[in-house]
Amino acid sequence: MAVLSPSRRLRRTPFSDGVEAAGVKAYTVYNRMLLPSVFESVEADYRHLKDHVQVWDVAVERQVELRGPDAGRLMQMLTPRDLRRMLPGQCYYVPIVDETGGMLNDPVAVKLSEDRWWISIADSDLLLWVKGIANGYRLDVLVDEPDISPLAIQGPKADDLMARVFGDRIRDIRFFKFDMFQFMDKDLAIARSGYSKQGGFEIYVDGAEIGMPLWNALFDAGEDLNVRAGCPNGIERIEAGLLSYGNDMTDDNTPHECGLGRFCDTQTAIGCIGRDALLRVTKEGPVQEIRPISIDGDAVGPCDRPWPIFAGGRRVGQVTSAAWSPDFSTNVSIGMVRMTHWDPGAPLEVETPDGMRPAMVQESFWL
Repeated sequence: MAVLSPSRRLRRTPFSDGVEAAGVKAYTVYNRMLLPSVFESVEADYRHLKDHVQVWDVAVERQVELRGPDAGRLMQMLTPRDLRRMLPGQCYYVPIVDETGGMLNDPVAVKLSEDRWWISIADSDLLLWVKGIANGYRLDVLVDEPDISPLAIQGPKADDLMARVFGDRIRDIRFFKFDMFQFMDKDLAIARSGYSKQGGFEIYVDGAEIGMPLWNALFDAGEDLNVRAGCPNGIERIEAGLLSYGNDMTDDNTPHECGLGRFCDTQTAIGCIGRDALLRVTKEGPVQEIRPISIDGDAVGPCDRPWPIFAGGRRVGQVTSAAWSPDFSTNVSIGMVRMTHWDPGAPLEVETPDGMRPAMVQESFWL
């Protein structure tokens, strides 16, 4: 099996020493950094995530910081979601689009103050796009990547673990809100959010020097909670319908095709660069959309390239993520399907590496 050659271009994280000591078995590359992808096994990691609590090194979720008088204006230019009612202390899931309405990223926007924002990005060069917009429009704003490295605490015991390290006030944080907490005399933003449906928090670790002390403090506090190192789990995220930029969507797709129309206020998001293009999409409607699809038979996956979807011998879409679900005893998948065949219950065939498999569009995702 081929391996990745180490290089300074492939950046480590403040938590890499802890990840390696925990026995990481595989990585993927994300924003030119190492993102753990397996510890014990994908299936064992999945079971543990659903039953206990995990600490995830997600420092790969780099921050694009907007700071200055025009920070709010620039943030609204990037997304069709209306941000006028967003308050400091809130997090919003925001599609980021280009001038054609194509998806450039699907990050979480963190509003620290009226003139300071973080964009917690998925895997893409969004920093360069945002710098270009700020410079091209001559906005009074500084755009940069700060020394912020997120650490996620996910699983049903996440509240108990976090309370032991940061105090019971952590339990008062509401979903997609954040508050400030101290660790080693550093003020850290902690949000109730994360890339799983099991509940938990994301700690925006400010400064690499406190990375391993915080990692160790969490493990010391959670020994009796069966805390383990973990990572975003492919099975659980597909069950939950959590999309992966670059896998399930690209800049060829609009937010409406990705099922993200509810995060687009195209009529009122004045200033969004892709607004005119999305107004046309809203009027005409998408011709394809992401759908949950079950695939019959034994376990398939992982889906490292699109699998064609057929109906009546005609290609009508593609599966972009797939995995066997132990809890639902079926192959769960995410696919982009044409409007003629996207209704729940529609029978399909998927061309997997193991051959053609019967499949069906589901009413909703499994979690």
